[in-house]
Amino acid sequence: MSSTQEPNARDHQMMRTGIGVDAHRFAPADSGRELWLAGLRWDGIGIEGDSDGDVAVHALIDALLSAAGLGDIGTVFGVGSHARGAGMHGVQMLGEVAQLLRDNNVEPVNASLVIVGNRPKLASRRAQAQEVLSAAAGCPVSVSATTTDGMGFTGAGEGLACTATALVVAHR
Repeated sequence: MSSTQEPNARDHQMMRTGIGVDAHRFAPADSGRELWLAGLRWDGIGIEGDSDGDVAVHALIDALLSAAGLGDIGTVFGVGSHARGAGMHGVQMLGEVAQLLRDNNVEPVNASLVIVGNRPKLASRRAQAQEVLSAAAGCPVSVSATTTDGMGFTGAGEGLACTATALVVAHR
């Protein structure tokens, strides 16, 4: 490129994708843990975990961090009951990750996640979940759900899992 040519905007940005996965078992019925999923509080037995156990938010965080090349949820918040993320709500964590991306000149473009489990039933609150997650992530987030027809730990009703993908633009 000669010195008189204007650089193409695409020369200064790179599209990147990331994948995130999270899975947790349900806590014992007498644990008192609340059930958080896709940024929303649900009726029912909660999920075991150091934070709120929101598998959807945690998978989304890992997808965004992976796409940005910034590690994973453990890199940012630590691991275990004494980690910085211990006891945090997933939406708060997601907001911090969105800010971390912006601080690193990375812009979330969109994300998609699929929750795997028998309960809770997502359909009646899908739009609300998408709204909460999109606001925290700073980009459109689509949410879907499926079961495993009785197979595996999610099919046996022992817990929940989620897989997420994210597309970001890294500005150089």
